[in-house]
Amino acid sequence: MTARFLRALAALLAAASLAPAAFAQQQAPFLHISPPIATDTPGKIEVVEFFWYECPHCFELEPLLETWVPKLAKDVQFRRVPATFNDRWRISARVFYALESMGIEDKLHKPLMDAIHKDRMRITDDRQLAEWLGKQKVDVAKFQAALKSFAVESRLKRADQLVRDAKIDGVPALMINGRYLVAAGGSSQRMIDTANALIEQSRKDMAAAPAKK
Repeated sequence: MTARFLRALAALLAAASLAPAAFAQQQAPFLHISPPIATDTPGKIEVVEFFWYECPHCFELEPLLETWVPKLAKDVQFRRVPATFNDRWRISARVFYALESMGIEDKLHKPLMDAIHKDRMRITDDRQLAEWLGKQKVDVAKFQAALKSFAVESRLKRADQLVRDAKIDGVPALMINGRYLVAAGGSSQRMIDTANALIEQSRKDMAAAPAKK
């Protein structure tokens, strides 16, 4: 354990008023992000999932997210950001943002992960991806145009910057309100449990913060 991790763990234990033994059974590794990262949803607690479509651990986490995200409180905003560590990962990120720009990412996110991990569809194979999209009734020509659009390029650059600022070194990872980073470790459920504790801590942080004039 790093000193940074130990300080973060001590802070959360104090804030959550959990006995160390009890918390050790629930927690996943997490870190403080310094300096904090500005969120896209001021006034709300932002939860960002960093992911990669080809990551088996992200695929394992997805069913939990499907049940967890709809139950988040109204003061919590969830969004996904594809990690962009190398050229192969950027292909997946470009696909994600192209689907998002077409307004169909929410509908196709889980089916695409299923196609990759259950049906062995290669997202990096243009022909296989186009055939799969066609079966989903997606206008492939519009999708191809979206892949090369300025909007997608801009979102890729923002994802690059966020990945650097958050200093993530793997996925899945959950960033809570630009201040805490929950890394993959142990079970997916422990990631969710730790995220819940950090959401509550963020709620306390925001309540204690001085009002802006």
